[in-house]
Amino acid sequence: EQGMSQWASAFAEAGLGVSKTLGDLTGPCLFAAMMGLARALHAKHSERLSLGRVMAASAVLCVGGYLLAALSGVPALSLVGCAMVGFSVGVFWPGTFSLAAAGMPSGGMAMFALLALAGDLGCASGPAVVGLAAKAAGGQLRVGVLVAIVFPLLLLLGLWLKGRASGGLRAQQADGQS
Repeated sequence: EQGMSQWASAFAEAGLGVSKTLGDLTGPCLFAAMMGLARALHAKHSERLSLGRVMAASAVLCVGGYLLAALSGVPALSLVGCAMVGFSVGVFWPGTFSLAAAGMPSGGMAMFALLALAGDLGCASGPAVVGLAAKAAGGQLRVGVLVAIVFPLLLLLGLWLKGRASGGLRAQQADGQS
């Protein structure tokens, strides 16, 4: 989330060639509006949807958004990519809390404190990774945005590992009951 949102304005200006005013308004505002829309839609339909599947689909959409934003030579399409990332990350943070609470019902305050710490680390490291990658590429912010694909890919890996661990746990529990 932060990898794109913190750089959306500068990306729109430098990478897409739009004015500072337009970059400040379109990049972050479009990102935030789409993130809010995703959260509202998920809240409305969450009883009928699998949170793990929604998060996995959102991570795939996020990768697509980052690819479109970074690789499109058309400014309007790159902004659509920024919006796609905004929409796709909308469920990540509340979904992470929900999955953690469901997976560790006795986790309590310590678990939520660790999640908050991890969130703060992510909020700092995401934009830093984008900036460092862009700097290493001679100031090419598109390269930094492209490198940010690592974050939704890590989420997909985590969801996959969680699914494997949950499946293994269920199989062990079933074996113990028979």
